[in-house]
Amino acid sequence: MAKDKDPKAQKDAKPRQEAQQQKAPKKESSKKDKAVAAAPLAQGPELPAPPARLAIFYREKVVPDLMQKFGYKTTMQVPRIRKITVNMGVGETTTDKKVLDNAVADMTKIAGQKPVVTLARRSVANFKVRAGYPVGCMVTLRGARMYEFLDRLVNVAMPRIRDFRGVSNRSFDGRGNYSLGFKEQIIFPEIEYDKIDTLRGMNIAITTTAKTDDEARSLLAAFRFPFKH
Repeated sequence: MAKDKDPKAQKDAKPRQEAQQQKAPKKESSKKDKAVAAAPLAQGPELPAPPARLAIFYREKVVPDLMQKFGYKTTMQVPRIRKITVNMGVGETTTDKKVLDNAVADMTKIAGQKPVVTLARRSVANFKVRAGYPVGCMVTLRGARMYEFLDRLVNVAMPRIRDFRGVSNRSFDGRGNYSLGFKEQIIFPEIEYDKIDTLRGMNIAITTTAKTDDEARSLLAAFRFPFKH
């Protein structure tokens, strides 16, 4: 009858089914192996970054010295650096917008933090500048990054200035804040001279909690700030 099946066909079908069943688990196992290999290795808890070298130096050395010099009663009266602001003006953005991108990249390498693009407040026809037009970038450093930047500025960048003879000790604003400027960004080792498009200057403002310029001068001098004598 038509319903009866060939016994040879049934014998041939059984080995095929068994072969397919044996191959299927191999595919699943291979997928699992790939998934395990692609998964990232389990890492332990991330350790916190060590404190900045100058932060430890300030707490252990600078604070006792200033307390003895000015007769402070508590450590809270000792002046400290609140923040460091780095500003770079880029007037060439009126003709080429890529100049601003290069300035932001240089500032990011120097400060270790992405800067903020500054905009013009007023329109100046002589300079072809309109209000709200990007004219530079700036970054504000606090905490560990502030101390690390000050460390690199004093011990690495300033000694690389050509014919360097110290910085002025009169650039205080009367409220314990100090400002200085540089003509070239290549004094920082993070900037590669062969990869820059042009030399750019920058202004650095150091804001402290000192009430007088003498206290701020003593604070910066304790960090070996190279003042002119």
